[in-house]
Amino acid sequence: MEIPALADLLDLQEVDLQIDRLLERRQGLPELADYRDADRRRVEAAAAVAAVEEEQNALHLELDRAEGELEMIEAKLDESETRLYAGGMSGRETEHKQLEVTSLKGQRGAMEERVLGLLDATETLDAKKATADGELADATADEQRLEGMITAAWKEIDLELGRRERRKSEIIPSIPPELLALYEKLRSTKEGVAVGRLDAGQCGGCHLSLSAPEQMEAAEYDPPRCVHCRRILVL
Repeated sequence: MEIPALADLLDLQEVDLQIDRLLERRQGLPELADYRDADRRRVEAAAAVAAVEEEQNALHLELDRAEGELEMIEAKLDESETRLYAGGMSGRETEHKQLEVTSLKGQRGAMEERVLGLLDATETLDAKKATADGELADATADEQRLEGMITAAWKEIDLELGRRERRKSEIIPSIPPELLALYEKLRSTKEGVAVGRLDAGQCGGCHLSLSAPEQMEAAEYDPPRCVHCRRILVL
């Protein structure tokens, strides 16, 4: 004869197993792995953007200095050429001024090449920055999209978990505390299955058959226990 508390224990186990499956589903959503990958890509892309921005800032400072130096050279060259072509200098002064103009023109040419090189480098960095910004935007969008999917899935699962928890709270009061404690202890060591029904001589927990003497032995325990797996047995 089936003891009512043991029948309730079977119901409790079924609810607990449903809760276990829901929790496993919650923790094992396939979108979670994709989300972690998107988050990793976003962090890496953000770091890449920051690195490029640092390069750009350093390059802009260098370009500003080079352009400033070029302006100074051009101003000095204009001044020297004006003085040279104005005449009124001695031959020695004229020769000195010509050498100065030649030197300044050489400096101007070198600095112009320097500025052009820096401008080319700026364009290269701008393109690199645009690529990094695009990768960051894509990773951020993927992360946000997946976060929305996960949130929606978790909401649905949590609603179902709430229903199962309410059902569990309805069953528990009908089970004696000592039986409930044994059930919880067995669940923790028996892969979540603490109780099984004896059906056609077979334990519903370990699925092993019990001979007639073994069934009699199982019935001697309070509550009945499977002689093979020691789970609670509902006869």
